[in-house]
Amino acid sequence: MTAPHDPPSAAQLTEAVREWLENQVMPDVSGAMQFHARVAANVLAMVEREIELGPAQHERHAAGLRELGCADDAELARRIREGGFDDGGIVRCDVEAFVFESVVDKLRVANPKYLR
Repeated sequence: MTAPHDPPSAAQLTEAVREWLENQVMPDVSGAMQFHARVAANVLAMVEREIELGPAQHERHAAGLRELGCADDAELARRIREGGFDDGGIVRCDVEAFVFESVVDKLRVANPKYLR
């Protein structure tokens, strides 16, 4: 938590609403309402994971882009499409490893179950 905000934090508020949906709302509703409550709970779980993991993922991603000599993802994609890493400078396996780890980080937030 950073100033000027007081407890509870955004993460704590998000967790509280998600738990309320899962424990109080979903058991007492059915059909479309239960489906929508589950979707909302899943969205809040994603927000919780992004709050927790996002800052470190952002730093790691930015460092990886710098190592590859790219300002952002758009430049990385352009250089991959244009064969910009085939000139012997940065080896292809470094680019593949960076892209793979970026996808894994996205899954850690979106749905970590897919990593199993």
